[in-house]
Amino acid sequence: MTNIIDRLDSLNSLACRLLKITAGAFMLGMMLLACANMLLRAVGEPIVGVFELMGFFGAVVTALSLGYSQLRRSHIAVGLLTRRFPESMRRFLDAVVNLAACGFFLLAGLETGKWAGFLVETGELSETLQIVYHPFVYAAAAGCLIMALILFTDFLKIAGGREKV
Repeated sequence: MTNIIDRLDSLNSLACRLLKITAGAFMLGMMLLACANMLLRAVGEPIVGVFELMGFFGAVVTALSLGYSQLRRSHIAVGLLTRRFPESMRRFLDAVVNLAACGFFLLAGLETGKWAGFLVETGELSETLQIVYHPFVYAAAAGCLIMALILFTDFLKIAGGREKV
């Protein structure tokens, strides 16, 4: 079991590193787009569809950052009540919460992936720029699925007694 968890940890780290770099590139794109739009707006020629692109890029940045945030434990965790519980109860609750969250993100990733497939089938285009936007939806699905994998790995660590609660 330890070997499986170690392999999952390595996979999670690699995936999160790649997603983090991709999210950073999209964030840089957002900043450049916003600055360019502000400069061009000052001369009366704003970029058409900037609001639409910022929405797509923002969704990608958020979704691709989920797993990295989970690995670094930078999400908000409310432990005011559970801190007073015995360690065995905290371990059980953490395992259940991680498993439930894993199920949620797995379902969210699968359904988002289905939606992206539907967008491909129908050939739907964005409203303002008339561009295909299913790649952004696929990216959001990938972020959710990686998050589910990390939460499942965390569940295995907690259930196996390898992670402190």
